[in-house]
Amino acid sequence: MSKAIKISIITATWNSEASIADTQRSIAEQDYPRDQIEWIVIDGASTDHTIERIKAGVFQPDKLISERDNGIYDALNKGVRMATGDFVGFLHADDFFASPDVLTRISCAIENSGAEALYGDLQYVRPLDSGELDVVRHWESGVYYRRNLKWGWMPPHPSLYLKCEIYERTKLANGEYFDTSYSCAADYDFMMRILSEYEVEPAYLRMVLVKMRVGGISNRSLKNIIIKSKEDWRVIRHNKIGHIHTLAWKNLGKLKQFIFRST
Repeated sequence: MSKAIKISIITATWNSEASIADTQRSIAEQDYPRDQIEWIVIDGASTDHTIERIKAGVFQPDKLISERDNGIYDALNKGVRMATGDFVGFLHADDFFASPDVLTRISCAIENSGAEALYGDLQYVRPLDSGELDVVRHWESGVYYRRNLKWGWMPPHPSLYLKCEIYERTKLANGEYFDTSYSCAADYDFMMRILSEYEVEPAYLRMVLVKMRVGGISNRSLKNIIIKSKEDWRVIRHNKIGHIHTLAWKNLGKLKQFIFRST
């Protein structure tokens, strides 16, 4: 039997004391070999008890830094630079793995497909008074076809796992991986770049990999939705994939995610 691939999981936090324990617990509960998980926490100098909550957990980060940064994409760049895994993924403080076998399933799918990139599905959830989670939105990604990029298709970034070498060969001229001139669309720009310019061919694992609490930065208010749309349009123009219909369908295509929900 071949040795399990090493997976680096990068978590960006800032004043996340209310949710980081769930993120940490979901990593601890994975049935994947502990020595093949590298957990990297990049904290933006939290002023609450985020760091204390992390240190009180059973599953400890392999690398943890807490310092001022220039936003989430600056944090992600730091995390990627520190990663030593064969594959790299992200699990942030509002996210948690959907089940204990997520990393095992990801590893098996990568081994079986031979792919250098893999993605899955994602659910947005909100807690109920009963303690259970209500699925607000079910993002079923579907099989990747490059032609769909011009129609606004993208995999959910928290479900994307990439071979470490992809980051090195696709980084920007300034040596970074995510363009920090974006406040909320650098992940879209990054995925557009690797899938179009560098023609990375990802495999699709049809299962929910991550659950995310509603209320992310890009959809927290009408103002943020407008900012996100402006940045998405800039990404589309910069990467020269599609046109205004790409932005329209990127948003309209999400409507079915609210209708066809599953638990």
